[in-house]
Amino acid sequence: MTTIGLISDTHIPEAGDALPDEIWPVFKGVDLILHAGDLHILDVLDRLEDIAPVRAVRGNGDVGLGGRQPVPDDPRLKPTDLFSVDGLRIGMTHGIPLPEEMPGIPLDKTMNRLFGDAVDVLVFGDTHVDYVKQHGSSLLINPGSPTLPYNLVGHLGTVGILEIRNGRPKARIVPLGKWPVR
Repeated sequence: MTTIGLISDTHIPEAGDALPDEIWPVFKGVDLILHAGDLHILDVLDRLEDIAPVRAVRGNGDVGLGGRQPVPDDPRLKPTDLFSVDGLRIGMTHGIPLPEEMPGIPLDKTMNRLFGDAVDVLVFGDTHVDYVKQHGSSLLINPGSPTLPYNLVGHLGTVGILEIRNGRPKARIVPLGKWPVR
């Protein structure tokens, strides 16, 4: 089994000086961490890499929008990312139009545009709202935000865990500071 930690929209240092300590026990023992954008400083990836290898994509706040400084180039940080884990195609981007919110934009066209074809797992962020849903053959996961859940300041948010067992993905959202997971 492969276990992957999922995180997005950390917004450091705007949302706080550092990542919440509650992330570390949740991600302890993961094989890989995926950050779906809006990290704002590379130190976020450096800290996460103390736990496991990290892959990340740029969010709208990482490219210099909103008056922010662009996050410098780094080999861990891409516009979108497509890779395989245990035979599954995993795609990662910062934001996507969700099928139920934008029915005029088919998910398969979005995946074709971003990744050249459908993916088995699509990890994204941007909304600060956690989301796990199966759409056809693709599992869509937004881990929410650990620092600005639902854009609320001063509240612990969520991260995600993706487990791949026998070529099958299963995801769950973990509310920080609250156990058990839901």
